[in-house]
Amino acid sequence: MTPVLVFDIETIPDVAGIRALHGLPATLSDYEVAEFAFQQRRAAHGSDFLPHHLHRIVTISCVLRDASQFRVFSLSEPQIDERQIIQRFFDGIERYVPQIVSWNGGGFDLPVLHYRGLIHRVSAPRYWDMGEGGYGDSRDFKWNNYISRYHQRHLDLMDLLALYQPRANAPLDEMAKLMGYPGKLGMDGSAVWQAWQDGKADKIRDYCETDVVNTYLVYLGFERMRGHIDDAAHDAEVALVRDTLSRMDAPHWAAYLAAWPECERRE
Repeated sequence: MTPVLVFDIETIPDVAGIRALHGLPATLSDYEVAEFAFQQRRAAHGSDFLPHHLHRIVTISCVLRDASQFRVFSLSEPQIDERQIIQRFFDGIERYVPQIVSWNGGGFDLPVLHYRGLIHRVSAPRYWDMGEGGYGDSRDFKWNNYISRYHQRHLDLMDLLALYQPRANAPLDEMAKLMGYPGKLGMDGSAVWQAWQDGKADKIRDYCETDVVNTYLVYLGFERMRGHIDDAAHDAEVALVRDTLSRMDAPHWAAYLAAWPECERRE
């Protein structure tokens, strides 16, 4: 069984980077520095969504499914810093060489990881292997690697289901709910910066973990639709997810299960 690694990141403005790029005085608070960047962005682009390289990663949440386990875990600040978060994520790819799965990972998560990994001098040789004959490259990766958009080692579900047409993109929250799953609970990406300022790093982590489970459940539906698993295997895997979460002693999983009906939507 090829291991499957589903991932999602949560970010905040890179306040230190913004200070350095704009020469802002140390007397400005983190909030004021971020507001400066938001205002600059709104004036230039009509939106305060910062460019990818100015997002600092505070959490990567993952589902790892291999032959022996289904596991949900997070790499998060303040337990470890941004460099360690990114390095450990890529170390996992180096170790397991998994199928990685995301929702808009090609449009957001991975470009952020690329820029931030470059800034922090992270090493990720297996991830960047494109089978071009460099040191350690595998010929297999020429035809199926993590980087090329139409290869499958990275499966960006949002991008693929929309047939690579941005106007056809669907929100994960709505797709999960339409399929009978809980979707987002208590927070969305726009609330992360405020939660961070309020000292609620644990809430950001919990939100990210529920989102990555939503992605895994949608992925299971896709696997069934394309014939990689049958109905029985799909239902057994969904039951494994529910059972595993029920044995995890954390309030966000209790809330998630309470919002999850016993039978997901069926036609």
